[in-house]
Formats: sequence, structure tokens, C-alpha cells
Amino acid sequence: MGRDTVALDTIPLRVTYAPLAAQVVTYATDIVGHAVRLMYAFPLDTADSYLVHVSTNVANAPPGSMLLVELPQTLLPSQADTVDDLNHLAVSYRSSRGEVNSVSFSKLDSAEVRAEPGPINWAAIRNKYFLVAYRASKIPFSALRLQGVPRKGKIAEEMHGSIAMPVGVDGTVAFDIYAGPQNFERLQHLGGDLDQVNPYAGFLHGVVQPFATMVMKALLWMKRTTQLNYGWVLVLFGVIVRLILWPLNQGAMRTSMKMQRLQPELQALQKKYSDDPKKQQEAIMKVYKEHGMSPLSPLMGCLPMLLPMPVLFALYYVFQNTIEFRGVSFLWLSDISLRDPYYITPLLMGVSMFVMSWIGMRNSPPNPQAKMMSYMMPVMLTVLFLNFASGLNLYYAVQNIAAIPQQWLLARERGKQAPISSGSLDKRRT
Repeated sequence: MGRDTVALDTIPLRVTYAPLAAQVVTYATDIVGHAVRLMYAFPLDTADSYLVHVSTNVANAPPGSMLLVELPQTLLPSQADTVDDLNHLAVSYRSSRGEVNSVSFSKLDSAEVRAEPGPINWAAIRNKYFLVAYRASKIPFSALRLQGVPRKGKIAEEMHGSIAMPVGVDGTVAFDIYAGPQNFERLQHLGGDLDQVNPYAGFLHGVVQPFATMVMKALLWMKRTTQLNYGWVLVLFGVIVRLILWPLNQGAMRTSMKMQRLQPELQALQKKYSDDPKKQQEAIMKVYKEHGMSPLSPLMGCLPMLLPMPVLFALYYVFQNTIEFRGVSFLWLSDISLRDPYYITPLLMGVSMFVMSWIGMRNSPPNPQAKMMSYMMPVMLTVLFLNFASGLNLYYAVQNIAAIPQQWLLARERGKQAPISSGSLDKRRT
């Protein structure tokens, strides 16, 4: 006590068991004249499965006393791909400022102690799908100490870590332990941003994480509402996203069509006023105004095309790290969180992307660069997506297929419009 440190696991403890509203196990002992009691309460409510409420009381504890709790040194692999599971080993913690930080085992040095000052709301050790988290009940943890362990191989499989908890004036320390799956709804139920124990996307975390949260909530709601397999939920989700974006894409594509029709006139103006940039700019602005456009119209027209990208990035990380999709089969796929063993979904994604691009190029002015990109991009993305989660490929393929009718309708609309000829410029300016 005080400046002395006593290891509780070296002292005999008396145990009592009390089945109340929660299953309660109490350990008691005396240390240097101080009565010590440890109580573990296991809630009977299934919503609180994997949760343990821990309270410790030290009678007449000296001021400044601390309870030191050692974190597990590691979590055993639970996946067929043990290397991937071990590479996900990390310690996460949330400061009282609201920041969630993650430190991979591979970043810890065995020759140096990494001290993270408090206050800290929770700290957890995790692998790909499971975690053991310690959450402060009332008084935040005062410090977190981490240190690496000499490696036995290339992968850092263990670490030493501990958290310090101030003993209250009444001699009590209280905290919760969650030891279970990284289930999104369970962790959200616990609160305190514990659902972000596995922060996504590195430096893009601030952008991707909100979309990942929204995507997970939408997919889980659709799953509960429809009772469909997650594969069909992804199909439905892809179609819904495309329908929501239909008006924006429609406006963007029509803006692009209008810009293509204006190109002959704009090129003629650039040629006519090549020696007078000021007049050239004024003439171009006048053309934009006459057609209800602005110099920002091309950029704004591209924006709706980029809106699905955050969702795509979010889904990439969701499929890589979300236990809800683990082991979910769909049609020929044994696990939508893993790559397609037959590469059907990435090939379907690539083919659908090519068809969508080919239809979109119909009735467009000749553009060798755009034509080359329409061939190259589907090939490049197919190769890139070959080993991505099959569910992600399924979603992307559905997005492409759902966009084909819109591309076809706009291609027909484009075919009915004649481009503005450069000769019309002289007629309108004379």
C-alpha cells in the first residue's frame, strides 16, 4: 500500500459466490492490516454478454493508492489465416478528450516503455475480430504503460501493458471488462466510442470512419428489417445507393453533355482571342452565362460521380474488419468477407464497369484518351480487386449494373442532340 506494490495474484484469497440479479463472485483477503475485497458481477441480461463489472475495495487505503491491472499479453489467433490475425494485434485506448488511438504490437519497442498519460476512459487489446477491453466506471484511468516483447519471429505476437486506476477516497475502484467479439451493435451499446476500437483508414480515419458507421447502421437495419442473407442485403443496398444518386448523376451527366456540345464554340473563342486573354475570358464567361453554366460547372458535374467513393472505401474496411460478415455464405461464396475463390465477383465487377463505360461513350465526340481509359480502368480495377472481399466486389458490381439503364438513357438523349457548330459563333457575334 502507499509506495509499496503488492501483487494480488501471490496472496491466498477467500472466495464466496452469490447468485443475485447478476452472478457475483467475491474474493477477500487481508494485506498489511487492510481488508481487500474483489467483486466480479456477471450480468444475466444477454445484451450484456461478455461483460463483467469489477469493483475493488481496500479498507483505509492510504491517499494516492493505485490499482495496477495488467493487460493480456496477447490474444490467440482465431482465424484460419493466423498471420493476418496476428498482424491485427494492437492496443487501443480512448482519452477523455475523445480521441481514439491505436498502437500496433509491431510499433512497440522491447527496450523502451511507452507511457500514455491519463485521463483514459478505456483501453483494449484486440486482434482482427475480438478484444478484451477495460472501461472506467466513474474515475478515469490515470495512465497506460506499454512495452514490446522480444520477437520470436517476424511478427510481434506479445506485449506488456498495464493501466493504473486511482483508488477513491472510500477505498473503491470500479471498472468493466468486455471480453468478446467486435460486434458493432454490442460495442455501440456499451458506449464511449468503444465501437471505434479498431480505427479504420489510418490518416483518412476522420473521413472514412463516419461513412463506415453509417454504412454499418444501414446494413444492420436492412438485415433486421428484411431478414435476408447479408449477400442479398448488399445487392439491395447497392441498388438503393444507385437510386438515391440517380438525380445527382443525371444532372452531372447532362452537364457533361452540355460541356461537350459547347466545346466547338469554346475552342473557336480561344482561337479567335488567342492574343487577348482578357477578351477571351469575357467571351467564354458570356457563353457560359447564355447556357446557364459557370466555370465551376464541370467540377460540380464531377462531384456526384465521386460521392459513392467514401461508401466504397468504408465498405472496404468494414469487410476487412467486421465480424458480422465473417463466415457468411452467399450463393457460391463460402465467406463474403474473404476473396472469391473462383474470381467470379471481381470479373463481374470489371465486365459491368466496361459495359457501363462503353454505353456511356456512345454518341460522344471522338476522344482517344477517354476511349483508352474506358478499356484500361476496368482491367486495372479488376486486377486490384481480385483479392478483395467478395462482398465488396459484389456491391461494386451491383452498383455498376444498376447504373447501366441510366447510362443507356443518357446515351440515347445525347444521340438526339446536335453539337453547337463553331460557325454559329460568327452568326451570333455579328
